Amino acid sequence: MTSFPTDEPVAQASPTALRALIESRRAVRRFTAEPVPDAVIRDCLEMAVLAPSSCNLQPWSFQVIRDPALLARLHPVCLGQNAARVPLLIAVLARPDTWREACDNILEYWPEEQVPAPVRAFYSGTAQFQYNQGPLGLLGLFKRLLVRVVGLRKALMRRPNSLAEMRIWAVKSTALAAGNLMLAFQSHGYATCPMEGFDEVRLRKVLDIPRRAIPVMILAVGRQGERGVYNPRLRFPLERHVSWL
Repeated sequence: MTSFPTDEPVAQASPTALRALIESRRAVRRFTAEPVPDAVIRDCLEMAVLAPSSCNLQPWSFQVIRDPALLARLHPVCLGQNAARVPLLIAVLARPDTWREACDNILEYWPEEQVPAPVRAFYSGTAQFQYNQGPLGLLGLFKRLLVRVVGLRKALMRRPNSLAEMRIWAVKSTALAAGNLMLAFQSHGYATCPMEGFDEVRLRKVLDIPRRAIPVMILAVGRQGERGVYNPRLRFPLERHVSWL
């Protein structure tokens, strides 16, 4: 991930408040029929896209589904889950296909009057080579060979250098945005359930999903219903996942 210097101060939130918000979030399986206001949805999406992303290319998109008829069609697509009986579903999509447009957008929407020369050089040059895999991924194959040779002498960024790695690249950043999105709804008092249990083939028939977009999850959103949380929280001991070096 490339970064550029800035004098902008870093804001600090209360650790206690953040912990309370994170601990209050659970995957809810039953919702009431109360609709989620459009203003709340927009606010939460604005917080979602504040998530960091690789080279700030923001490889994500969201489809907000509120139409009752469309929600009914998506219920069997989500394998009949109780969580899919909800007033709002959001299809969270990773976009490995939007990197070129994103490079142009960064230069177009740069928040200062002048784009710094290093920024312009990176997004008009380096990034264009870094993320371009070429027709059928052939440029990626060349770059993998190039990396093996150049990497013998110095450390360098070795991925993404294939179409498959571009998919992983986009999903990683999109997952960060999805985490923001769930916590944002939680802060407004709305519960969520991230669903990976869905039929992607049927999902693409119901929704207008770009061919190269990757459905990362379908997020159910609404007010928590009775018996909405099925089980007590279970997390493995921290020592199973953490090494102190």
